Amino acid sequence: MKRKSLFALSAVVVVAAAALVPVLWSGGDNLHNGTAVAATPADQAALIKKGEYLARAGDCIACHTVRGGKQFAGGLPMATPFGTMFTPNITPDDQYGIGKWTQDDFYRAMHTGRSKDGSLLYPGFPFTSYTKVTRADSDAIYAYLRSVTPVNVPSRPHELKFPFNQRNMLIGWRTLFFREGEYKPDPTKSVEWNRGAYLIEGLGHCGMCHTSINAMGGPVSSAAFAGGLIPLQNWYAPSLTSNKEAGLGDWETKDIADLLKTGVSNRGAVFGPMAEVVHNSLQYMSDEDINAMATYLKTIPQKSEAPEPLQLETSEKFGGELLKQGQKIYADNCAKCHAENGLGMPPAFPPLANNQSIQMPSAVNPIRMVLNGGYPPSTDANPHPYGMPPFAQALSNQEVAAVVTYIRMSWGNHGTAVSPQQVSDLRSAPLD
Repeated sequence: MKRKSLFALSAVVVVAAAALVPVLWSGGDNLHNGTAVAATPADQAALIKKGEYLARAGDCIACHTVRGGKQFAGGLPMATPFGTMFTPNITPDDQYGIGKWTQDDFYRAMHTGRSKDGSLLYPGFPFTSYTKVTRADSDAIYAYLRSVTPVNVPSRPHELKFPFNQRNMLIGWRTLFFREGEYKPDPTKSVEWNRGAYLIEGLGHCGMCHTSINAMGGPVSSAAFAGGLIPLQNWYAPSLTSNKEAGLGDWETKDIADLLKTGVSNRGAVFGPMAEVVHNSLQYMSDEDINAMATYLKTIPQKSEAPEPLQLETSEKFGGELLKQGQKIYADNCAKCHAENGLGMPPAFPPLANNQSIQMPSAVNPIRMVLNGGYPPSTDANPHPYGMPPFAQALSNQEVAAVVTYIRMSWGNHGTAVSPQQVSDLRSAPLD
């Protein structure tokens, strides 16, 4: 199938920031033989440490902290097709944060998508995934958030277009797209597999980017993990279900784990939004949890077909001209790092030959990398990553289209030619 336009192919993602990732407070009591007893400082410290780890796994800091701002004070703008949303203050401030929230309030937000006052939260807050988080883990995250420094800053109101600013409309959305319930382990699978599924489907909320979203902002369940364009960010989250894209069925588990933990592996490197996920979240996770996630991801059912093309097409004749022009541009600008044969020098310089992310139907990501460059995330295991220089100022739209066409169609790659018009459309796309 082919889509008529870039947006016609991509489903609308409500990356709207929702009302909160509330904070927890254990109340300082435990139950012993049915009687409330005070938690020891050691117990509370252990709970807070566990909560900090889980909050990292959920990547809470990425949405609730403005670059250069106070941690968890909110205010990060989230542009969506429906307007701009702003993430809330989730520090334990009594006036503007969640200082007066209880454990039950917090769990209700995580599990049911309702705020302390019972109002419905927008699905940009990933409660559709967080509903799978256990009560024990929710309480631990709550304890951690209660331990951070309060910030007396009000949350900025959302700026949504009518009728999307009417929260009561969410009742219909929830009926169609939200199923409440904690994760239930699959008894036919290993403990490691179930742990990976819990993290990927729950706290990690990976499906929010890697699953297509329809025009109502709801996930297309039949296309789970099949990839899609992230609107207004203009990055393509590749399919994890097709080996014609980033399907992981033929990857070694170690390569998947390396990519998650460090941002680089012998199969490639992460850039764009995924680099932020690795930097803020995944690099801090234990090797055991990373391996569990890799184990689960490797078993996602693979499909032979790739998603629909997402770019403008060129004529066969013009595509041949671009290919020839791109060969010289590659030799002059790219071969030093990625080699004449496209095999690169992994993991520092990823291979382009037989690289599924290069030849998948959507050419959005390779075009953006040539235009804007970038770095994999800096992680403990890879503190000084090698970067890709930007060529937006050095190459014209046709030259960028030519070199991307060349790398998509050379060394046995089976990609198609791309249009200079698509390069022009992406040249002005936001970098974040």
